[in-house]
Amino acid sequence: MKFQQNFSQAQKQTQKLVLTQKLQQSIQVLQYSMEELVNFVENEALENPLIEVTDANYTLNYSKPKTSNGEEINYLNQIPDTRISLFEHLIDQIHINYRDTYLRTLVLFLVESIDLNGFLTITLEEACEKTGANQIQMLDALTLIQQLDPAGVGARNLQECLMLQTERDDSAPAIAYLVLEEHFDQLAGRKWPEIAKKLNVPVTEIQAVFDYIQTLTPTPGASFGTTDGLYIIPDVQVKISGDHLQVSSNRRGMPEIKFQQNYFDQMTQSKDPEVLKYLEGKKQDFQWLQKTMQQRGDTILRVAEAILQHQRDFFFDEHRPLKPLILKDIAEELEIHESTVSRAVNGKYMETPMGVFELKSFFSQKVGPQSAGDDISADTIKQALAEIVAGENKQKPYSDQKLVELLKAKSFEISRRTVAKYREALKIPSSSKRKRFD
Repeated sequence: MKFQQNFSQAQKQTQKLVLTQKLQQSIQVLQYSMEELVNFVENEALENPLIEVTDANYTLNYSKPKTSNGEEINYLNQIPDTRISLFEHLIDQIHINYRDTYLRTLVLFLVESIDLNGFLTITLEEACEKTGANQIQMLDALTLIQQLDPAGVGARNLQECLMLQTERDDSAPAIAYLVLEEHFDQLAGRKWPEIAKKLNVPVTEIQAVFDYIQTLTPTPGASFGTTDGLYIIPDVQVKISGDHLQVSSNRRGMPEIKFQQNYFDQMTQSKDPEVLKYLEGKKQDFQWLQKTMQQRGDTILRVAEAILQHQRDFFFDEHRPLKPLILKDIAEELEIHESTVSRAVNGKYMETPMGVFELKSFFSQKVGPQSAGDDISADTIKQALAEIVAGENKQKPYSDQKLVELLKAKSFEISRRTVAKYREALKIPSSSKRKRFD
């Protein structure tokens, strides 16, 4: 049997999309939050002498309120300055409160092993090996650290952290420290009757200790060294006029760019071809940036307008219901890709008379079919679930199966497994953990 291999030539026409660098950047710009956009534009201006950023500040015009004495209130003075790190905060206290002794040297050594949450990450045995100090000296040094601010700093575990905070709080229940010290695991496991029996106190006192513990912080150092989330710059604004919704782009905080025409005219007088080529390239970069920023704003505005058309009830009904809405619905309506809608809503915010909301929060999966006939969103069922749990008898909380039955009575037909999933999403504990004794 002979093997034959035949070669032939043929033309084949295919079509594919090639993403240029500029197109990739345009897609990225749409994904930027307002803060990221400001940083991007400022960086572009640093690299392009023809771009001038004229306004990248978020300003509000308002009449300043006054105190009873007639003095103006400066709210900026009320914003906590958390730029100092936990380490710096502790070092300052050590130098102010403790004399320059060998014990202070050990304190400074231990501070270097405290993490951002305020916990000591080295054992006393390891510290003794590295410093040559004995156990008593190292324990004394740790005790000095644990007397510093914030309360709970220097703890070696969560139990000790809560005990340190309780010890310094005059408003703590009388038996709180004892319960934490001797019955921490049982308290966490909500075995309150067992603890009450051992301490010969009513169960309600143990419950009061548990409630008090919820007011303490498990990470005493986490508030230092960060200002994230201090404010949000919304991309669109919604105003309600009668039964009409008006949405507009938020120009406050939006960086505005201008073309340096005088500089361009001056430099184009040069006869150097390289200079002229450079200027033409930078001019095109400016035009691209201007067009891309305009497209970003237009896309976000169009998406926001489409969202409003679907979620009108959210703005006019006091219960704030959301209709089922997915990215595909908006994409098909605006004739754009789903990924474009995703980029347009993630990290973008809408300012409304009820507050500021992320655009993606207006999307909700459909749950159905329902006996009520209409499509019901998951958020609507979650709201109903939360209301039922809020009104239950805390001494006899509803089981998940009972919640299924109560939701069915409201024409919401979902499984017990779905109830458990929604309950966990709402951070509602199981019935055994919701039980109260008062």
